[in-house]
Amino acid sequence: MTTFVITVPGTFLSGLTDSARSVLERELASQHTDVSESEGLDLLTLNGDGTFSIRLEIDARDRYEAELDATRLVAAALKDAGIAEADAPLGPPAVTGIDSDL
Repeated sequence: MTTFVITVPGTFLSGLTDSARSVLERELASQHTDVSESEGLDLLTLNGDGTFSIRLEIDARDRYEAELDATRLVAAALKDAGIAEADAPLGPPAVTGIDSDL
């Protein structure tokens, strides 16, 4: 298994409340650990125009599986935070880091 840092971009079309942000960060915190922290990566980056980036660490066999898992986790966390899919469309995930025993 390889640990991938996956960045999932998106856009909040109707803003993000403090309570929704707290839930979102709490739901995803377990996927933001050693690799991300050692590289100084923030879990959630919000931009003034409503765009955002979420960085997660995913253990997977390959890049494709890691990207799918990250997108699934972000979508579930947004739902748990009370944010409808239509209010926060996600962009294509990207591998932004790899930590492997190879």
